[in-house]
Amino acid sequence: MSRNAETRSVLVVNRFQVPEEGADVFRDDARAALTALSAREGFIRGRFGGSLDEPGEAILVTEWESVGTYRRSLSAYDVKMYATPLLARAVPQASAFEVNLSAAEGLITETDTDRAPGLGERERETHEPTETR
Repeated sequence: MSRNAETRSVLVVNRFQVPEEGADVFRDDARAALTALSAREGFIRGRFGGSLDEPGEAILVTEWESVGTYRRSLSAYDVKMYATPLLARAVPQASAFEVNLSAAEGLITETDTDRAPGLGERERETHEPTETR
């Protein structure tokens, strides 16, 4: 296993509930979203697919060089036009994940995290202010 402290790629996972009667249009919308996202700096790869087990469930997964490149991509005009409307239809849940382990060609790579052990809060996250008198 190799360790890498430099690269903190980000997976963005969006789940959707797609009515059967709108599936073809939704797929076209997903294609347009992937086209816009894939043109942005920092984009690594993206995939869209439907569930094999649950009709009407779909997923859009994109991978980015960093959380910064992902967030900056969201402000691009073409992303606002073609991806944001689709992403707004996603099931409301956590969607951006820091990659900690990856596997390729039989090699596992572990990436150091800036999160506390156990995937806890980041040191730089703030807590609710304590009341002072």
